[in-house]
Amino acid sequence: MASTDIDQLTEALAKTHVGDELSYKGQALKLNDSQSVEKIVQEIQQFQGLKALRLEGNTVGVEAAEAISKALESKKDLQRCYWSDMFTGRLRSEIPSALKSLGNALMMAGAKLTELDLSDNAFGPDGVKGIETLLKSSVCYTLQELRLNNCGMGIGGGRILASALTECHRESNAAGSPLKLKVFVAGRNRLENEGATALSQAFKLIGSLEEIYMPQNGINHPGITALATAVQHNPNLRVLNLNDNTFTKRGAVAMAEALRHLYKVQIINFGDCLVRSEGAIAMTAALSGLPDLKELNLSFGEISGAAALVVARAIEKKNNLKKLDLNGNCLGEDGCEALKETMENMGMGDVLGSLSDDEGEEDEEDEEEDEEEEEDEEDDDYSEHEFAEEKEKDEKNFINGLEVGAKNDESPAKVSLGSAEFLSFLQSPTSEKLLNLGTKRVELFEQQVDCSDATKLAGIFLQLSSVYEENAEVVLETANALVKKLLSSSQFLMYSFITSLLVKLGLLKGEKSSPKVCVLPGHLITLKHCVAQDYFPVDLANVLEVFVSRNGKVLASCPSARDDLKATLEKRISA
Repeated sequence: MASTDIDQLTEALAKTHVGDELSYKGQALKLNDSQSVEKIVQEIQQFQGLKALRLEGNTVGVEAAEAISKALESKKDLQRCYWSDMFTGRLRSEIPSALKSLGNALMMAGAKLTELDLSDNAFGPDGVKGIETLLKSSVCYTLQELRLNNCGMGIGGGRILASALTECHRESNAAGSPLKLKVFVAGRNRLENEGATALSQAFKLIGSLEEIYMPQNGINHPGITALATAVQHNPNLRVLNLNDNTFTKRGAVAMAEALRHLYKVQIINFGDCLVRSEGAIAMTAALSGLPDLKELNLSFGEISGAAALVVARAIEKKNNLKKLDLNGNCLGEDGCEALKETMENMGMGDVLGSLSDDEGEEDEEDEEEDEEEEEDEEDDDYSEHEFAEEKEKDEKNFINGLEVGAKNDESPAKVSLGSAEFLSFLQSPTSEKLLNLGTKRVELFEQQVDCSDATKLAGIFLQLSSVYEENAEVVLETANALVKKLLSSSQFLMYSFITSLLVKLGLLKGEKSSPKVCVLPGHLITLKHCVAQDYFPVDLANVLEVFVSRNGKVLASCPSARDDLKATLEKRISA
């Protein structure tokens, strides 16, 4: 068969009516004016019951779009518009006009869209304005899939889009057919924190999303935290892809908390998101509640070998899991081997992806540089107003929201005195100060400690246990009460408590540079006592055991207490 015949056959097949669809996909047609689209217009007009139109992979000018729009004005059955990569080589100023023409035609026809794909059209914020009216109209009340990947929307476009979706939901709800958007795709759009935060408000309102794809958008922890709050209101979410944004600890912890509410999640892609070790451990707190999980991507996240083992152990009973991606982290040669061995021993060796791009263990010099960079990043995240507020708060001595020395209407003397003595103990713990808190010291600790801040509680735990040798019974009784109270608040907070303890003890690299405590036997003995109790969760014992076993040198100053803690952890896990 001659090549010309093959070309003609290919073109004919591309135009063939497949069911209810008319396709011109990938024909690289240069549709500049009304004459260039005469055949397309004719075919659209003659197609009875047209439900899907594919124009992707061509280049459509304003005049050509207006001609196609005329043909679409009578197509009330149209449901699916595949219009990605449709403006190659066009001026950005042309695109909004073309989109408005097409949108107006759909509104005039009274179409009911279920899919709209405008991906790979670099139309920027003005392009979003071109579809704004369409998105607000009754044409989109039935929209289930919206794909706007790689459109360069930017922050402004994200805000416009969020506003349009919000109004669509409000108006559709008033009309008795609320918007039930299921798939949202907006990767590579430079949405940043402001755009992501605006969209999160729309997501929270919509509540029907099943798939969210927002990779490569320059979103940092404020935007990630906003999205985390929003996705909790979409209980049917199955796919969450935020690849190549920047979580850091705060974003990772917020997202981990959100995952605890998303029982139907199957695919989590947080690769290249800098979740780091603390974030990865936080993620494991949510995994037990995700029975359908099939893929977990935590690659290129600066995760240590010990934290990777915690993740691996957490997915042991995930029978539906097909892929665990931990490539490109900081495991080191020994860490990679330990991870592979662990996965093999669990019978899940084929689930673990390649580790060929592992960055190797970070040395102390690298850690110092990373911490300095992180401090700079964190500083950039705060506005001057936020910084001033935090500084003002730090300058005051607050315990659980009560300023030391402040009056309280119910019992001013008692609260003021108790707070001051309590603060004095925390500032410089001594056996004498602990005893001076009186017989109700346990209740005082429980009242004054804010269990919503697991990091501060970890510090208090270590301060309390530092005086163990002089007041063993009192310390153990108080530590028991604090840990039990934290567990009663939320097991998820307990994960934050444990990771904070690990950081302060020097067993885990923290995200920020902070002084490590001088490890004392009392720290480890008190922790061992809590671990041995029935209330202490086995999965948390698992986390501790990984780090104590792999970082024994850090606890070399307390060999006996270290070995006792390790033995207790192993016994707790195997029980």
